Amino acid sequence: MIGLISATAAGASARDRLATAWPDRTRVYDGPVREAVERAFAECDQLVCFLATGATVRLLAPLLADKSTDPGVVCVDEAGRYAVSLLGGHAGGANSLATEVGSTLSATPVITTATDATGIPGLDTLGLPFEGAVATVTRAMLDGAPVTLRADTVWPLPPLPPNVTAGVAGGVAGGVPPAPGTVRPDATLLVSDRVVPLGPADVVLRPPSLVVGVGASRGVGVDEVYGLVVDVLRDAGLSALSVGELATVDAKADEPGIAGAAAELGVPVRTYPADVLASVDVPNPSDAPLAAVGTPSVAEAAALAAAGRGGELLVPKRKSSPQGRPAMATCAVVRRAPRGRLAVVGLGPGARDLVTPRAVAELRRASVLVGLDQYVDQIRDLLRPGTRVIESGLGREEERARTAVAEARAGHAVALIGSGDAGVYAMASPALAEAADDIEVVGVPGVTAALAAAAILGAPLGHDHVSISLSDLHTPWEVIERRVRAAAEADIVVTFYNPRSRGRDWQLPKALALLAEHRTGTTPVGVVRNASRPDGTSHLTTLARIDPTTVDMMTVVTVGNTATREIAGRMVTPRGYRWQSEGAR
Repeated sequence: MIGLISATAAGASARDRLATAWPDRTRVYDGPVREAVERAFAECDQLVCFLATGATVRLLAPLLADKSTDPGVVCVDEAGRYAVSLLGGHAGGANSLATEVGSTLSATPVITTATDATGIPGLDTLGLPFEGAVATVTRAMLDGAPVTLRADTVWPLPPLPPNVTAGVAGGVAGGVPPAPGTVRPDATLLVSDRVVPLGPADVVLRPPSLVVGVGASRGVGVDEVYGLVVDVLRDAGLSALSVGELATVDAKADEPGIAGAAAELGVPVRTYPADVLASVDVPNPSDAPLAAVGTPSVAEAAALAAAGRGGELLVPKRKSSPQGRPAMATCAVVRRAPRGRLAVVGLGPGARDLVTPRAVAELRRASVLVGLDQYVDQIRDLLRPGTRVIESGLGREEERARTAVAEARAGHAVALIGSGDAGVYAMASPALAEAADDIEVVGVPGVTAALAAAAILGAPLGHDHVSISLSDLHTPWEVIERRVRAAAEADIVVTFYNPRSRGRDWQLPKALALLAEHRTGTTPVGVVRNASRPDGTSHLTTLARIDPTTVDMMTVVTVGNTATREIAGRMVTPRGYRWQSEGAR
């Protein structure tokens, strides 16, 4: 919950605007300001104070305890010009909150955290548990000092600055702090699920690479399950912070002891049907679980099933050892194979303000960017320092798709970019045809050329519509012609992509002739080139008057149906509402 506090009429007005925009996220605190701040600080995850920063600092000072538990605080000035991230920029989420507040109130977000200001990812913002000297390693990254990256496996991290270089996998130097007056040791960033000694300039990030399979008798206690898991991890030299989930059989889904142990670890429980687990090959099958729940293995089989392809059994089944009674719990530990991430990102039709915030976030999250060279140039300034860019020219779409998938399979965070929406005549199709279930795939929608052109023309897509590419490089003309003819007979609005090039100058006239067999010559036709870009052009004509020679590959052509009209210079296809038919009488 976000607490809102104000002291003046102007502040209350901005406060109420925010409360109206976020009714389910905010709570207004009235009364004396000091008391309101104290109550909100104790009760809320975040605060937005419509107060001067100095006054807010004095009110907050006696309340501060620890950066890991204090709420994030944003300050908005009296004129509503700025949203200042004042406290808890990372841990409290104040930096992102300041951006949200600024967007909602048309204020400029002010973020002074060094990593955010320089585009370097904060180690405490990666969504991974961490241990060690975060401030020391972060400062080294910011200062350009040498930082050695050592990873047990490649994990899909965001891009790291060039001064972070890969070292030998496994272990860090660790050891004794340097004597006073000696040179500061080189910093080390480790990505590992193992317990390792940490030196004064070392940080370890804990990826969720471990799955713990759990079997249990009915009525097992939380302490027995949790204690067994902790003991097994400790004895194997593994960190509990890298446990991603507990796994078990469906019959144990409601077992309080398992659910309680998962809660202690802060992880979810995943369950599987007994027949699924029975099909998993395990080293230690047993008759007891087969008789009880229908599978010869629960702990090992569930952990292997949850880890997926390439999972490595690190700790075979082990029983708990309570004093004075039989064991009621078993567990096994499996390490997942590295699982990379592929984001297929649509950049929109070209205008920067039509690149969605989600697309920007994915571009900044990716350590590897793959794309057409001219599209890369459009968004190069949005990339974080250290992003590895793989670009190529026209006609190499399948190669880019294969490259992006291969980089994701290697464990990287990859963004594959395309114009418009990446799923519409763009890179999503060839990439997903290459991708298997061994990588995570995320689709980021973008504004298509058809939609951008339609917004310029008016409302030509107000009823059923279809997009058809006239390029026969990948589709035989006979197929394209059949689709155009079907759209013509069905009286559907048609947007033509790739309508005409120097080597393909007859397809558009042919397609227009097919539509003319079912529509009058006065049918409106919109022609838009470089929609949304500074050099963009558009004009409205008719099916009888359109000049195909004015059209090229940067153009989309939208042909209306028999109901489409030109109204006040705009192309409009009615939806067929009753009021429209009545008004036409």
